[in-house]
Amino acid sequence: MKWSWKIGRFAGIDVYIHTTFFLLLAFFGFNYWVQTRTLAGTLEGLGFLLLLFLSVVLHEYGHALTARRFGIRTRDITLLPIGGVARLERMPDKPIQELWVALAGPAVNVVIALLLFVYLLVSGTLAAIPGLPLTGGPFLERLMVVNLFLVGFNLLPAFPMDGGRVLRALLALRLEYVQATQIAASIGQGMAFLFGIIGLLSNPFLIFIAFFVWIGAQQEASMVQMKSGLSGIPVRRAMMTEFKTLVPSDRLSRAVDYLLATPQQDFPVVEDGRVVGILTRTDLMRALSGQDDALRVDAVMRRDFETVHPGDMLEAALGRLQSCDCHIFPVVQDGTLVGLLNSENVGEFLMLQAALGQRLARA
Repeated sequence: MKWSWKIGRFAGIDVYIHTTFFLLLAFFGFNYWVQTRTLAGTLEGLGFLLLLFLSVVLHEYGHALTARRFGIRTRDITLLPIGGVARLERMPDKPIQELWVALAGPAVNVVIALLLFVYLLVSGTLAAIPGLPLTGGPFLERLMVVNLFLVGFNLLPAFPMDGGRVLRALLALRLEYVQATQIAASIGQGMAFLFGIIGLLSNPFLIFIAFFVWIGAQQEASMVQMKSGLSGIPVRRAMMTEFKTLVPSDRLSRAVDYLLATPQQDFPVVEDGRVVGILTRTDLMRALSGQDDALRVDAVMRRDFETVHPGDMLEAALGRLQSCDCHIFPVVQDGTLVGLLNSENVGEFLMLQAALGQRLARA
């Protein structure tokens, strides 16, 4: 994720913190200072915020480590002002696996709250249940209550919260996966509409949550529809077969000519019939801004690139394309370049499939 800083690697998973998180710390630090007018009060408030987000990171590790048990790796975990995001390489294949992965995160918060409750009970510092604080009061009690709040909030049956995935998994035990996703997404968007109405009447912050939930539900439904549309389809059916290539000794001026004359934006570099590099539009523009167009292609091209086979499944190839730092895959068979694959032509393939499906439905 852009604008993120790596803070460490734990249990084989990189953990990042987004730059905007520091803005959140600054905002709350100022608020704590205004409220307490003491350095100790400000540091205590910031310490509470950091422990809260540590709980969020542990929540995401609950998802990641449970997914690992089902053979699913986690690319990374990123800490954002609105919470944490664990990027799994793929969603679980079976609904029951998705159910366990989704429940693992809130379960971590339950364990944290339970441990804090036991400590407060044993130490004799636990307040009466009706007096448990949300925004003030003893430090550890606030942390316990906020962890319980995280459990309740995350189990709301709406994407992208865990409750939406729990609902989808339960529905998918009896329904087709795409249909289960559509139902769960519709329920989530209904909840987002309700949040928006309540936010207009009372708390404006709910409007932000409503927007977040609405977009998350929409994206989840679109992603699953796309995955369903690509299932069982080989790369050869969607790859580009008419394209321009360069050789290492070409000048950048030739790439400029191709860029202006064709819709192609990234160019494979071929030598003796084999792909030896990729010249992307981004790298071309960067080189032109600092050099003239007489520079050779092999001075700018990327030598570290991935390829796919025309028989590979399109769904898996798109997943690789979205997760790597690349824009295009050369499609290679027996060492020979036979096509190109990028996100744009996969999108066009899906639109064509949808149009053909509508025509068949009307027939």
